[in-house]
Amino acid sequence: MAASSSPRADAADLSPFGRMGASPKLFVYLCAVFVACLLLGDVIGGKTIGTPLGPISVGIIPFPVTFLLTDIVNDFYGRRGAHFLTVLGFWMAVFAWLILQVTTALPAHASTYFTQPEYAKIFGGSSQLFVASIVAYLIGQFLDIRVFQFWKGLTESRHLWLRATGSTVLSQIVDTVTINVIFWRWTASQSWGWIFAKIGREYGIKLAVAVILTPVIYALHGAIVSRLKIEPEKHETRA
Repeated sequence: MAASSSPRADAADLSPFGRMGASPKLFVYLCAVFVACLLLGDVIGGKTIGTPLGPISVGIIPFPVTFLLTDIVNDFYGRRGAHFLTVLGFWMAVFAWLILQVTTALPAHASTYFTQPEYAKIFGGSSQLFVASIVAYLIGQFLDIRVFQFWKGLTESRHLWLRATGSTVLSQIVDTVTINVIFWRWTASQSWGWIFAKIGREYGIKLAVAVILTPVIYALHGAIVSRLKIEPEKHETRA
């Protein structure tokens, strides 16, 4: 008579985590990386670096990952999955903004590493960037989701590069204009010429990055299908 499996092993298999398949676990990972890049981009976005084209925000480094992951989630988990990801990112950004507000308002002790003015400038400025970023983020994300689903339906789920790049082209111009106008006029009172020159540089870089990331999207897409055996969700008639 074969030995029965231990009660502990059976309990583990029947636990909520044990019942999770590859698809929900992948969704958790995608959401976690998305939120991390979103929050990091907001915290560091107030710093600019010099480039041959002129100064750009260092927030442009993690943000391309967010629209890459939005496209992956949109393709495999559909409109509802992408909406969930967007709302999750929104609430995490609000939570981070509240923490920044509270910690900036608290008086610094004599032993502090950052002085109160230094902390307020770095993280207080970041809290203002969060407000600008949240507005731009919501507009850009929901636009990206709709455009992606439009192209997916039009091409009958063919031409992944078209729906990925096509959605980014439109959503990122809206996102880039919104965040730069709100933040740099509100926080730094920069001139309109400076702001729109920065918008042009950053949007051009985002487009270039979107094109460069196309092979990455195909590689991730292929790995998810071949290794994890997860198929993309079919196009939804309601985008």
